[in-house]
This record gives sequence, C-alpha cells and structure tokens, in this order.
Amino acid sequence: MLLNVIALIVGLIVLVIAADKFVIGTVSIARRLGISPLLIGLTIVGLGTSAPEIIVSAISSWQGNAGLAVGNALGSNIANIGLILGCTAVISPLAFKSDLLKRELPILMVVSLICYFLAFDGLTQIDGIIMLIILVAFLAWLIHSAKQEQKKNVLQDALAEEMVNEMPENVSEKKAWLFFVVGLIGLLASSRLLVWAAVNIAESFGVSDLVIGLTIVALGTSLPELAASISSVLKNEDELAVGNVIGSNMYNLLAVYSLPGLIAPGPVEESVIYRDFPVLLGFTGILFVLGYGLKKTGYINRLKGICLILGYCVYQWVIYQSTTI
Repeated sequence: MLLNVIALIVGLIVLVIAADKFVIGTVSIARRLGISPLLIGLTIVGLGTSAPEIIVSAISSWQGNAGLAVGNALGSNIANIGLILGCTAVISPLAFKSDLLKRELPILMVVSLICYFLAFDGLTQIDGIIMLIILVAFLAWLIHSAKQEQKKNVLQDALAEEMVNEMPENVSEKKAWLFFVVGLIGLLASSRLLVWAAVNIAESFGVSDLVIGLTIVALGTSLPELAASISSVLKNEDELAVGNVIGSNMYNLLAVYSLPGLIAPGPVEESVIYRDFPVLLGFTGILFVLGYGLKKTGYINRLKGICLILGYCVYQWVIYQSTTI
C-alpha cells in the first residue's frame, strides 16, 4: 500500500510539472508559427492544461478502467468549479466582464446537458464521435471569435487582454521543442504511473475505480488549473482565472469524457447518472447564474466562494458515505 501511495504522489507531482512544461513548449512553438496570442490562449492553452485529464483518461480506458476515466472527467469539472473557483474567489473576488466568457457559459451548460443525456444508455463509440464533433465545432467557433476580436481590437475584451499579457515570453526554438518533448513524455509516464497506483489503491480499499477517479485522481489532474487560477487572480486577472476553469471544463467533457466511449464503450454506473452528473449540472448552473449576475455584472465574492467550497466538501462526504455503506 505504501508503494502505491508514493507512486500516486510522485505521479501527481510529475504530472503537474510536465503539464506546465508541455504548455510552455506548445505555446512557444505556436507563436513561432505565427499564430496569434489570443487564438493560442483560447485553444492551445486550454487543451494543454487539460492534457493530464486527457492522457489519464486514454490510458485508463485502454486498460479497461473506464470508470476511472469517467470519474476523472466529471470529478475534475466539479473540482474546477467548487474547489478551484471557490478558493480563488476567497483569495480575491472574481468579476465577469468579458463578453467572450459570457458567450462560453451557455455553451458549457448545453454541452453538459448533452453529455448527461448521452450517458443514460451507456457510452458508445457513436457517443464519443458525437462529442468529438461538438469539440471540433467549439474549436472552430473559438477560432472565429478570436479573429473577430482581432478585427475589432484585441484589447477591447477583458479576457482577450489578459490572455495576451499572460503569454509566456518567447523562448528559443530548441528550448521550446525540448519543453514540448520532455513535457509530453512526462505526461505519458506520470499518467501511466498514476493510473497504476490509483487502480491498486481502489482494489486495496474495495472501492470502484470510479470513486478514485472522482476524488484523488480528479483533484490531482486539476492542480494545473488551480495553480493557473490562483496565479491569475494574484495578478488581478479575474477573467483569465474564470476562463481557465470554463475552458478546462469544456475540454474535460468533450475531449476527456468522450474517450471511454471511443476506447472502452459500455454501460455507465448508476451513481454517475443519479449522483455525479446532477452535481456537475448543479455546479455548472450555479456558475452560469453567478457569471451573468441576477441584478448586476457577474460576480463571485468571498462568501459565494466559501459556499462553493462547502458544496464541494459536501459532495466528497456523500461519495465517502456511499463507499462505506
């Protein structure tokens, strides 16, 4: 058991470091190819920060642990809103001023509902293909939005301005490719180690791989988003902190949750339908309401942040209770 716990911790640490290097390398290569900073921020960075979830989901599905993959996708989204946005808002209240963010919120809500309904008859390869088609359409919409912003003025939108300002400084071509390759290898190796340790721990405690995916693995693979959001809010970049979460949740649903259907199609546990997905939809709905605001501009103050954290803790307690009955 001790070896599994050590392997899990090492896997999570390497996963976070590798994801950071992978994003820096990918962004630097994209900039050298002449891609605009805003387009990089809206697409490549979002996919890069979701790379841990994507690779963990792919490996676990390939090994026949589809429950771990499903739990990782849904658990990461719940953690992103409940824990990460909650902690970020406690550090510094968040304001929603970006039109780009407000256009993404309803899309995230609709995508969450579509993925929920697809799960009722299990995840099939057709379901996975549908989610990938939606992902391609979403990326096309992001590219179109970025070009529209550039035509107007890239700094008119608050999120666009913060994304441009946060682009990593240009690094040498050799260093960029080194970061890309080392980061990718680190992601693959650490994800393999993480899945191995998580499955062993689940078997030792007699719980399903779904539960491990919803808790330990989901929290671990969400650490890059936590670090990015806290770093952004400390620099007074509220829109970027929220944008990281919304983008990550979109990719988790369309790029991560689709993989079990594509690689290991089969039924979904009933608890996913009646417990986990409703919680995800509830958190997403709360984010939607907070983002648009009832009477004024969307705003998450410290009290609301604490409520989000408490909601996440209650959900984790419910999972714990379900495993001990």
